[in-house]
Formats: sequence, C-alpha cells, structure tokens
Amino acid sequence: MARDPGRPLRADAQRNREKILSTAVRVFAEEGLDAHLERIAKEAGVGTGTLYRNFPTRELLIEAAYRNELARLCDAAPELLAALPPREALRAWLARFMDYANAKLGMADALRGVVASGVNPYAQSHEMIQDALARLMDAAVTAGVIRSDISAADMFAALTGIALASGKPEQRERADRLLDLTLDGLSAGAGQ
Repeated sequence: MARDPGRPLRADAQRNREKILSTAVRVFAEEGLDAHLERIAKEAGVGTGTLYRNFPTRELLIEAAYRNELARLCDAAPELLAALPPREALRAWLARFMDYANAKLGMADALRGVVASGVNPYAQSHEMIQDALARLMDAAVTAGVIRSDISAADMFAALTGIALASGKPEQRERADRLLDLTLDGLSAGAGQ
C-alpha cells in the first residue's frame, strides 16, 4: 500500500525516504532506466517494501529523486546567505548547481523514460533555479560585490553552458575554473 502523501512522515520514515532518494540519484546515474529497484533499497539500507510504499512505480521514484535534487539546490540559497557573505554564498551555490547538473546529466536516460511515460519532471525547474539564483545575485548586488547589469536568466544560461561543457564528475576541476572565471566577470567594476 502506498503512503498517504497528505500525511506528514515520522522522522525515521523521512530519513528512509531521503536515503532512498539520494541512493536512487546515484544508481540511476550509474545504470540508467534499467537500474534495479532492489539494489536501490539495499544500498539505501531499507527493505523493498519501504521503497515501494514510498514510490509505487519506477517513474515516481525517478521523478521524486530528480525533484529532491532540485529542491536541495533551491533550498540551499537562503541557507547559504544566512551562513556566508553574499559573494561566498553565491560561489558555494554555483558549486552545488554543478552537483545538481551532474546528477541530472547522469540520470538523463532515466529522466527521458519518465518524460516518455507522460510525466514532466522538469515543470517549473528553470523558474525555481532562476528564483534561487536571483536571490543570491540580488544579495551580492546589494553588498556591492557583483555587477547589477547581469540577470539571473543570463547567469543561468552561462551555468547551463558550463554544465554541458564540463558537467561530468571527471571534469569538475575545469568546471570550478569556469565558475570562478564567470564569477570574476560578475565582480563589481568588471565590464563597466
């Protein structure tokens, strides 16, 4: 029996759900759509019944894993701004964006399977990412550490390009250099 989505999860059930989702991202990235759900359950340290109660179908698990990664990325913006100066918060978030992009690229086959089933896991993704990015950029503009003439949409386009060109785990060093170069280009006084 599937769980009631309207009922809040107990703390242990929420931990199990998080373990399933993070494991699913990794396993689907490694094996694509054909990944065995039993492997995901085992590596997450839960029984298959727990996995199926939370995610009755493969498509629901893939969609939830992707959306969880998206939420983790977007939720990080206010957390980083609370903990770090604006420029450092923006740079830390850019690194998290690369982690998100890497997971998304790794899960591409599995996500295509979800889309083929008629579900759009990407609904509102761009808006959510741009909202988080805008929040970080606005804080950095207000602090006077980045230029005010670059929009979050422009920055998102640059990040997408970096992710496509250097989004694989073995290219992380290059991606970090490109992120630093992009952030340097955003610095207050640059290009003006």
